[in-house]
Amino acid sequence: MEQMGFAVCCLACDAPDVPGSERCRACIDGHARSRDRLTSDKAVSKAQRLARELITMLADPANHIDDDAHGEWMVRYAGLVSEHQGVAKAKTHEEVVARFEKERKKRKRSIIRDVANQNKWLDEPPDKFEREDLLSVFGADPGRRPMTWEDLLEEIEGLLDD
Repeated sequence: MEQMGFAVCCLACDAPDVPGSERCRACIDGHARSRDRLTSDKAVSKAQRLARELITMLADPANHIDDDAHGEWMVRYAGLVSEHQGVAKAKTHEEVVARFEKERKKRKRSIIRDVANQNKWLDEPPDKFEREDLLSVFGADPGRRPMTWEDLLEEIEGLLDD
């Protein structure tokens, strides 16, 4: 519900917060349909634009705490959602610093980046044998040494002479 921007409904719900329960599934399905209706097609009215803006803010309140009009409320809302999820407020300076440090180190997920980076050499470059295999695929002779500037100049002079 939080990712859809409807965590406020869970905060006000009288049912026990049991993920996967019939009541939770019914609410999630209903709210997913509502969100789809609000966000599908182009927003043509001010009400539709406002609804989209609010859903965006409620889905990620921590990124909107600097908003001039809603920032104060986003701080309160983020705190309520955190409490509801069992995350206690940081009370000391050290706890606040530790939380910020933890969030800074947390890797944000990106479907595009995760799919694009399915490269076996992402963390470690290919070894000598893999490089030679790749070079042979592209028609290069792995046994041949790279050209020097002198070799290149001689080849260019030979082409010009012809």
